[in-house]
Amino acid sequence: MTPTGASPRTRLLGDRPVGPGHPVYVTGEIGINHNGDLDTALALVDAAADAGCDAVKFQKRTPEICTPRDQWEVERDTPWGRMSYIDYRHRVEFGEDEYRTIDRHCRERGIAWFASPWDVESVAFLEKFDVPAHKVASASLTDDELLRTLRSTGRTVVLSTGMSTPAQIRHAVEVLGSGNVLLCHATSTYPARAAELNLRVIHTLQAEYPNVPIGYSGHETGLQTTLAAVALGACLVERHITLDRAMWGSDQAASVEPGGLARLVRDVRVVEEALGDGIKRVYDSELAPMRKLRRVAGVVEPSAGRAVAAV
Repeated sequence: MTPTGASPRTRLLGDRPVGPGHPVYVTGEIGINHNGDLDTALALVDAAADAGCDAVKFQKRTPEICTPRDQWEVERDTPWGRMSYIDYRHRVEFGEDEYRTIDRHCRERGIAWFASPWDVESVAFLEKFDVPAHKVASASLTDDELLRTLRSTGRTVVLSTGMSTPAQIRHAVEVLGSGNVLLCHATSTYPARAAELNLRVIHTLQAEYPNVPIGYSGHETGLQTTLAAVALGACLVERHITLDRAMWGSDQAASVEPGGLARLVRDVRVVEEALGDGIKRVYDSELAPMRKLRRVAGVVEPSAGRAVAAV
C-alpha cells in the first residue's frame, strides 16, 4: 500500500517505506533452497541477517493444487531416495509449526520474512502471520484468481515480471491495483545469462508505470549486474541465497552464498550513497584542490556545498 502523504511511487513493506528516496530494500530469496530442512532454513535466515538484508522470502505451495495431477506419481531421484513427485513436493514444504519457528527466529534476528504463495489456499496460510507483503512469482503473474485474492488482503504485492509480455504485465497490474503493487523486472532463467538480463527494462517500467515503484529480481550468477540494477533505479532487489551452491536443488546454482551476500548488501549501500540527488554542487572537500589546481577562477565563484546556478 502507499503510505498516506507519501510519493505515489512509495509502498510500505510492513513499516518500511520502499521507493525512490528511500534505502534499497534487499531481500534474500530462500525459496525452497532449504530442501525441507528447518535448520537449513534458519541458517539461511541468519546468513541474510548477518549480511544486512531487510527480509528473507520463502515460497508456499499446496502440493495437490500446484502439482499437475499427471505428475503426481512420476518418480524422481532425490537426496532422500527415489520418490513420487507429489511426495517430493510435500517433503520440501513447510507447515504451520515450521513457519511459527521461522517467524519467531526472524523476529529475534530483526529481519522480516514473507513468501510467494502459489495458490489461494497458501494466501490464507500466510495471512496467519503478520507478513509485510506478499510476492507473486513470475510464473503466477497470469493467475487472476490468485491476484484478486492477494489484492483483497490489502498488503503490498511485489510482482515479478519474468516470462511475461507487456500486455500480461499491464493486465496483472490492473487486477492487483496499481496503488498496491511494486513491480520487479526479472528474467526467469536459472541461472540467467547477462545477455538476457536486459536491465534497461527497469527504465521502461519506470516510464510505463509512473506511480509504481520498480525493483529487480535477479537469477544471474555474480553480483555486478544487481548493483547495476540499483544504479538504474531499482528500489528493491531480490537474489536467491544458499549456504552452498553445490547443494541439491534446481535454484542453488543461481543463488548467492553467505560471503557473496554480505558483499552484495555492502556494495548496494555504497552505490545508493554514491548516486546522490543529482544536484551539481561544489563540496567542501573540493575547495583545497580548487585553490591548488585552478589557475583561472571563472566568472562565478560558487559557495562551498551549494548548487551551481544555471546561466
